[in-house]
Amino acid sequence: MTRIMIADDHEVVRSGLRSILEAQPRWEVVGEAADGKEAIRKAIELKPEVAVLDYALPLVNGVEATRQIRARVPTVEVLIFTMHDNEKLIYDLLKAGARGYLLKSDAKHSLLAAIESLSVHRPFFTAKVSETLLESYLTKAGTAENVLSSRERGVIQLIAEGNSNKQIANILNISVKTVETHRAAAMRKLNLTSAAALVRYAIRNKIIEA
Repeated sequence: MTRIMIADDHEVVRSGLRSILEAQPRWEVVGEAADGKEAIRKAIELKPEVAVLDYALPLVNGVEATRQIRARVPTVEVLIFTMHDNEKLIYDLLKAGARGYLLKSDAKHSLLAAIESLSVHRPFFTAKVSETLLESYLTKAGTAENVLSSRERGVIQLIAEGNSNKQIANILNISVKTVETHRAAAMRKLNLTSAAALVRYAIRNKIIEA
């Protein structure tokens, strides 16, 4: 039996969710909460497999409620059920420990799949949320990559592979002075002060294999 808890400040939402969820074989709604403080208390008391939390809960919001529930009862999987798809909010909730994020507008098509996924400890995100996360990831990854130019990354790779400035100049068909300029620029951007630190950076960021 999959035990589920619902936390939403609107009684009609809680009632609707209960009806849908309890119509499924071997699913049981073991408790409801109308605010974040009550959600934390009931999660600790009832230890459901899945807690369905609205973000905009009174007293304690969904981020803090998620954080406290996951800290006190790590076995509870948290599904955020909300109308908000703000990138920062999604990030904060995932960082707090939520493993599912479902927009209320997607509930008709995805609610049951979300509960099913979390009940077996698999994360769940709807397509819209996944797109938001992907765009955020690509933007941040792109920003990180753009700290260094492609030529600076190439020089770092060759340094980390043990090549001298003269060897790098020959490989890249540029002057030794240009190699030194790229090397100095990369180290300045990365706030590194030694060749050893440059090698560690290259390994850590998978510019070369360890």
